[in-house]
Amino acid sequence: MPAAAAGLSIEVDGVEPGGGRVFVALCTGSLAEEACRIGQSGPAAAQSLRFGFADVPPGTYAVAAFQDLDGDGRLGRTGLGLPTEPYGFSNGAGRRGRPDFASAAFRLAEPGTALRVRLTRALPAR
Repeated sequence: MPAAAAGLSIEVDGVEPGGGRVFVALCTGSLAEEACRIGQSGPAAAQSLRFGFADVPPGTYAVAAFQDLDGDGRLGRTGLGLPTEPYGFSNGAGRRGRPDFASAAFRLAEPGTALRVRLTRALPAR
């Protein structure tokens, strides 16, 4: 019998209130943009925001989140590729170097799973 789809709740902390939107995506197999197709966004109205995903097929996922301060719908980067906007990944991946899927991955099998992602900045705010 196949496993039933699960619900997933993601709390995003470290939001800079009043600055654009927060984007959250579920990624499969990679952290590349094309692998992060299940997503949501919401206004950065508080320091912590909650996102809910229903009917997610069981599997291995990673969460990628960022705050879009400049309103272009993408994570801003310097010429060297460092993020210029707050970002975060599941399991705290990417805090001390380039994140990879394996370090951010978690197994979703149970309904009602909850995760927390903390946004951080690679560079100080200007």
